[in-house]
Amino acid sequence: MTEETRKQSNARLVAKLMVAVVAMFVFAVGILPPMYDAICDITGLNGKTASEAADTSGAQPDAERTVTIQFLADTDPDMVWDFKPNVFSVKVHPGEIRQVDFHVRNPSQRVIVGQAIPSVSPGQASPYFKKTECFCFNNQELAGGQEADLPLIFYVDPELPKSVTTITLSYQLYDITGADAEDPELAANY
Repeated sequence: MTEETRKQSNARLVAKLMVAVVAMFVFAVGILPPMYDAICDITGLNGKTASEAADTSGAQPDAERTVTIQFLADTDPDMVWDFKPNVFSVKVHPGEIRQVDFHVRNPSQRVIVGQAIPSVSPGQASPYFKKTECFCFNNQELAGGQEADLPLIFYVDPELPKSVTTITLSYQLYDITGADAEDPELAANY
């Protein structure tokens, strides 16, 4: 093989590798995240819950069963708010509509916009935990020093597998102040 042929062969190999790198980047950044979100929405994988209000027509209480619902609240390190559930657990009958409140307080002197992201554990319970009203559906804005009780109205679908007796609903609260002005799509997907 001549020197010129080897250089041409190496140039073709480098070009093919560059195309492969670009294709992998496009797949990882542009295709994989929406595909992962769709799979999580369909299966409840990773404890992802619905981001829209559930219909209450399936909420027929099953007095034969009781499920314990535990509530956890945490903030992102960049979020200065105090955030906690007003009750840490409740016992419900599947199909029974319940309300619990989460308390938030903005100890800063500035307006902060927060967004809560829910997660359900065990993951198999996700499709059965139905939120009819949730502060996580919208951004929450608090002025400096302001406090609020944020409602969550929910029920557990009676079709929940009988092996699940405890469900943990966890919220992570993020500071998205300015995110909606910088990138409306980012704020909507938070």
